[in-house]
Formats: sequence, C-alpha cells, structure tokens
Amino acid sequence: MRYDKIFYGDIMIKQNTICALSTASGVGGVAIIRVSGENSISLLEKFFKPVNKINPRNFEPYKLYPGEFINGDFKDFGMAVYFKGPKSYTGEDMVEFHCHGGIAITRNILSSLLNAGATIADRGEFTKRAFINGKLSLSSAEGLIDMINAESDALLKAGYSLYREKLLSRVKSMQEILKNILAEIDANIDFPEYDLEEYQIPDILDRLKKIQSDLSIMISTFNSGKLIKNGVNVVLCGKPNTGKSSLLNALLDYDKAIISSVAGTTRDVVEGQLVINGIIYNLYDTAGIRESENEIETLGIERSKKMIESANLIIFMLDSDREVDEEDIEIYNSIKDKNHIVVFNKCDKSNKFVFDKVDIKISAKTGENVDKLKSLMEEKVLGSGGLTDGEYIIEERHSSILKSTKEDVDEAISEIEANVPVDAVSIDLKSAWSKLGEISGESANERIIDEIFSKFCVGK
Repeated sequence: MRYDKIFYGDIMIKQNTICALSTASGVGGVAIIRVSGENSISLLEKFFKPVNKINPRNFEPYKLYPGEFINGDFKDFGMAVYFKGPKSYTGEDMVEFHCHGGIAITRNILSSLLNAGATIADRGEFTKRAFINGKLSLSSAEGLIDMINAESDALLKAGYSLYREKLLSRVKSMQEILKNILAEIDANIDFPEYDLEEYQIPDILDRLKKIQSDLSIMISTFNSGKLIKNGVNVVLCGKPNTGKSSLLNALLDYDKAIISSVAGTTRDVVEGQLVINGIIYNLYDTAGIRESENEIETLGIERSKKMIESANLIIFMLDSDREVDEEDIEIYNSIKDKNHIVVFNKCDKSNKFVFDKVDIKISAKTGENVDKLKSLMEEKVLGSGGLTDGEYIIEERHSSILKSTKEDVDEAISEIEANVPVDAVSIDLKSAWSKLGEISGESANERIIDEIFSKFCVGK
C-alpha cells in the first residue's frame, strides 16, 4: 500500500466508513483528518486516548477533547471531536482528528485508519453523503464549491446565496405550483362530470404566466452571473506604441508589461487581473496590430486578433503623438460592433486630438483619468447601475435547465390559449417539473450528481 497515493486520495475502495485529510496537504501548524460512517466512533475509541481517561464512546458530541493518537510506536498529541448523526455535516456519525500538520504525521494517521477498515473518500464524497442524507440540496452543494473556489467578493456572495438555498427556494416554489396544477388536471380527468376545466383555465394560465415571468427574470441574470463566476475578459488593442502596456501597468498599479519606445516590443499576450467592485477583470495586453514582416511579431498579431474575437470588452488605444491613419480606422472598424471603449492616451502631452469616437482621454503615464476608465469599464460590462443586491444565476447548468423549463412552460401556455384540452398540456408541465428537479435534486440522475461532486476536493 503506497502511502503517497493514500495521502492524496488516489485509492478508491468503496466501504461504509470513509476518511480523508480535510486540510491542505503539506507542512502546517494543524491538520484535520475527517472520518464519516458507522464505524467512526469505533475508530476513535481504537486510536485516541483522551488525557482525562474518559472513554471516547462517552464523548459529549461537538466538543473537542485533548489526547493522544496512538498506533503501535506512532504517537501524536492533538484533539478529537465527535459529531453525532444526523446532526453532522454528512448526516452520519463523524469524527475529526486535529493533529500537528506534518506529512509523516497525517500519513501515519491515515494509514492507521485505512488498516483498521476505513477507506479514502472520493472527491466530494463527504458532501455527496450530506446530499444523499438530506443535509443540503444539489444547488446548495454547487454554491459551496463556488464559495471555496471564489477569487472575488462577487462570486463569494453569489456562491453563498446559492449555498443558503435561495435558488432552491424559488425552484421549489415553481415546482409546487406545477404540482398543484397537475393535480387539478388529474382531478378533471377523474371527475369529468363536474366540468372543472371551465373555471380552472384562467387561474391555471395566471399561475403559469407567473412562472414564465419568474423564469425570464432568472435567466436574464445569467449574463452578469457568468461574468461574476468567470471574470470579464478585457483586451487592450491598437497600433504599436499607443500605450497599451503602460495602461495595463497603470490599471494593475504595478509593472507587469515591459514598456519601450521600440515598436513591436509586446510580441505575445501579457495578462493581469484587476478587481473592480468585486468583479475580476482579466486584462490582456496584446501585440500592436500592424503590417509586419517579422514572423514572431506576426504570430503575436494573429493571436491578438483571436483574443479580440472572444473578449467581453475591448479597449482600443489611440495616442496624441500622431494623427489617425488608415490602420487605426481599419482596427476601429473591426471592433466597432463589439463592446468597446475608445481611449485617447497621452493626454498629458496633448489634448488636441480629432476623432469623434473617443470615449475617454487618459494618461497611462501620469494616471490621469485611469480611475474614470475603470468606472467606464464597469458601466460598459454591467450597465450604469453595476451589480445590484439581487440574486444571479452563476452556473451554466442552471441557466440551461431554466431555459429548457421555460420552453415547456411557453408551450403549455400556447396550447391552453389555443384551447388544447388541459389534460394534453400536462405532458409539458410534467417535463417542466422534472427539469426543475435537476436543480432541487428531486429528479437528478447519477451522472449529474457525480459530475457536481467531482468538482470538490477529496476532504470535503
């Protein structure tokens, strides 16, 4: 049995009690090893000797006890805590060993647990068990992994909203309405002599249109939600020596790109990250676009053009050193139909510049109006109001499900308005309910569940 493989969770043996290192691997002050399953308390009793001599089976749940982890010649002094199911993270009996954070120490403890019958957890298996045991929903689990991976305040906030079941609450509300409508349709089928359909139809239409409206609103937030999660890709483009690299450095507030008066200094894309009001902006300083016989520079220019095609925002640079020429116009024409800002740079040298498409004048060298440019970038991406305090759809999976659900609801409304019998409409309504269940977890299949929890680390 290879300890290095055990340590990184590469051994995947399915048994009832699982264990894993839940803190980062390597050297540290403290490490936490988590155990979950029916044999958790037995493993605690076998290996942990409390200083007060109390039997671990008599531990008060959720309370840390100091003592020694002992297995043969191996010993480490630390703490242990018992979480009694179902009031635990996984809903099962759980134990955590809080030991010193050394590689050999954690390896020895894991080895002891494995030799006693536990198995290394799969990626996300603790959280997967929490879902199976009803401790959290699928959408909540997705919010949790977004929080763990968040590099911006906006994603952290959106992930927390998802984790705290805000989306689940809205989805379940729609599912409940659909379920009630389906029950009324079934009643109409079972008791046709009462002719319930006549007065049901206006009310059913009203409720379906409310769902339709709610779905539209939720779907519309995904454009901003996608930027919250992935960041905004901003490409700085223009001819050589317009100040693109200087602007990149000014926006980042440190020297990332090499600045030179020699045209073509930037041969490849130079990247940096900027955070504006909680949103990450991925900045790309591209090679100056011009006709060039240099093979390496030409490759950089071609890469610049590809970056422009996939950008969320383009900053087109002009400067005061020269008049606008045909190459500038050609570049502008290639980006004018995309989301862009035209920046007149080097305004510290001259403000006498004639080009009616300029959005802002700055000096990347002195920093003049650079903060105003940041505000303009935010407005161009998120609108004049920026991010609101509302909730955003941040997962591609959720957006796809909501769009498909809305198609079913749209079809159901069209059928009812065309006087199609309501019992025939139930097919679309059942489909809509089932699709929403892929978010709530009520109709998610094993593939979806495994895909979601594979995004977690081994110890979560």
